Amino acid sequence: MFQKILIANRGEIALRVLRAAKELGIQTVAVHSTADAEAMHVRLADESVCIGPPASRDSYLNIHQIVAACEVTGADAIHPGYGFLSENAKFAEILAAHNITFIGPSAEHIRLMGDKIEAKRTAKRLGIPVVPGSEGAVREDRAAKKIAAEIGYPVLIKASAGGGGRGMKVARSEADLSEALSTARSEAGAAFGDDAVYIEKYLEKPRHIEVQVMGDGAGKAIHLGERDCSLQRRHQKVWEEAHSPALNAEERTRIGSIVSKAIADLGYSGAGTVEFLYENGEFYFIEMNTRLQVEHPVTEAITGIDLVHEQIRVASGGGLSATQDEVRFFGHAIECRINAEDPRTFVPSPGTISHFHTPGGLGVRVDSGVYSGYRIPPYYDSLIGKLIVHGRNRVECMMRLRRALDEFVVDGINSTLPLFQELVGNVDVANGDYDIHWLENYLADHAADHK
Repeated sequence: MFQKILIANRGEIALRVLRAAKELGIQTVAVHSTADAEAMHVRLADESVCIGPPASRDSYLNIHQIVAACEVTGADAIHPGYGFLSENAKFAEILAAHNITFIGPSAEHIRLMGDKIEAKRTAKRLGIPVVPGSEGAVREDRAAKKIAAEIGYPVLIKASAGGGGRGMKVARSEADLSEALSTARSEAGAAFGDDAVYIEKYLEKPRHIEVQVMGDGAGKAIHLGERDCSLQRRHQKVWEEAHSPALNAEERTRIGSIVSKAIADLGYSGAGTVEFLYENGEFYFIEMNTRLQVEHPVTEAITGIDLVHEQIRVASGGGLSATQDEVRFFGHAIECRINAEDPRTFVPSPGTISHFHTPGGLGVRVDSGVYSGYRIPPYYDSLIGKLIVHGRNRVECMMRLRRALDEFVVDGINSTLPLFQELVGNVDVANGDYDIHWLENYLADHAADHK
């Protein structure tokens, strides 16, 4: 087991990893920018190192400074959390060259799954169902028209690199295709330095289903069920739950078995998430995230398995703590991402939190690194914290969520708490009757109502 872990991240995920490390008896090192000097994870870590000014490129993305912090403190491993350097293959390679363990998959697998075209090819080879589309990048409009005609309109043009909805356009007819291709390429080049795009079938009303996996790097892997992340705004997840209201036990077992076998065959090490669109009983591979997900607590709630403990255990050579037969699912869990944003316009709302009170009680968990008097800096994402609620079934979980949201207090800045208080009382959400377009349609309708 590791002696000391450096946490190359900030906010709630840094605190989450710190707590897991302490439970395993491992010393912790927090790195931080000058803007995060008073952050909770910095206060609670055994050691802390300032790695630069507020801008991410000068601090949390500064590989040289992070490696230097490891050498100064004697840390023998790094946990990257999510975001920042968590899916940076070069970072993993540099750490290996310095004999520092990267708590995550190999650089090879990060690179493979980071390229959406190669990831799709790999998934297909491993027996994972994929969305019909181009075999690789599409460079010419003539080729794009031929592919689109074969798979049928509407089609989706997507950037090969990156994510977050950038470089992603829908063409509903051949007349739309050239402009959609041009715009997607332009956005992809500007955002990721790579204007390669590919084409796939556009599904009209799919759900976003993802399967959590853990691999030991030596040919063994398990799945920990699925999460439904269909409530999204601009391709950013807002509400996640496990299990999905749309799947039955047979479908859950089927897709979980396919994915865990594929991950085992790949020789993958650590935590990963295989994401799908799901429509009319069929799953279609989107991508694989080679890291811990923001929404990992809902899986922990229904399995009782600590995913960060598992990551650390696997990275240290200890293997998986459970076989597939030993994984059990209990009840239902929902996570709401509470952001420092206006609940109507979603304009960021940095500033000082004058009063912060989190809900409690049976089945309620809050992952957050903020406190009363903490100042939300304007330099990073706007996540205040995550509210995770667990119940014996979905009905109990929804009732508990309603109560917990009413107890949650964030004063001094705007937050998205009012949005979740609306959603938890919505009939469609209560019935689990939604797709990936539902929330944006709901928000558009309500924006019109408030004009």
